[in-house]
Amino acid sequence: MEQGSHFFAHLARMKLIHRWPLMHNVRIENVQEHSLQVAMVAHALALIKNRFFEGELNPDRIATLAMFHDVSEVLTGDLPTPVKYFNPAIKEEYKKIETAAEQALIDMAPEAFKDDYARLIDGAYHSKEEAFIVKAADVLCAYLKTLEELAAGNREFKLAKKRLDKMLKEYHSPEVDYFLTQYVPSFSLSLDEITQEESEFVKRSADTTNQEE
Repeated sequence: MEQGSHFFAHLARMKLIHRWPLMHNVRIENVQEHSLQVAMVAHALALIKNRFFEGELNPDRIATLAMFHDVSEVLTGDLPTPVKYFNPAIKEEYKKIETAAEQALIDMAPEAFKDDYARLIDGAYHSKEEAFIVKAADVLCAYLKTLEELAAGNREFKLAKKRLDKMLKEYHSPEVDYFLTQYVPSFSLSLDEITQEESEFVKRSADTTNQEE
C-alpha cells in the first residue's frame, strides 16, 4: 500500500493565509476562499470566450487550474504585491521561490497522483490561453475585493482599484471586457438592491409572457 502524504494537509492550510496583509481590511480574505472565487470567474471567462468569441477552452480544466493557482502560498505565505514587484530583482527572486515551493508540493503529492497534480500546479503544463484566463480571473477577483472594501467605506483600497482597473483594460480581452460590463456592476449593489432588481425583472418577464399569450 502507498505510504501516506502530507500534501492534502498542506492544502487545507490555505484558509489560514490572509491576503492583502499590508492593508486595513473591513473583512479579511483568505487564500482558500479567493481561490474558489477565481475558479468560478475563470470558468465563466472560459464559457464567455467559447460562446461569444470563438474560443475552444475546457472550462472545467480552467476552473481546476484556478483552484490550484495559489497553492504555493501554503509554503511561502502571501507576499504583498508592493513587495513582490518592488523591483525586477525581487520579482525574479520571488518567482524562483514560488517555483521551488510548487515543486516541493508536487514532490509531496501521493505517488499515484503526482503527475496529475504536476499538470495542475506546474505552469509548464498550461497553455498560454489557459494561463491568461486564470491570471485575468485572479486580477478580476482582486478588483472585486477593492469594490467590496470601497463600498464598505474603506478608502485604503482606492489606489488598488485604480491600478487593477488599468490592468484589466490593458488586457484588451473581449471575455474580460464582457464580464466587466455584464456582471461586475452587480458587485457594487446591496442585497436589497439586487433583490429589488431581480423582482422587477421577474415581473417584467411575467408581463411580457402574459401579453404574448
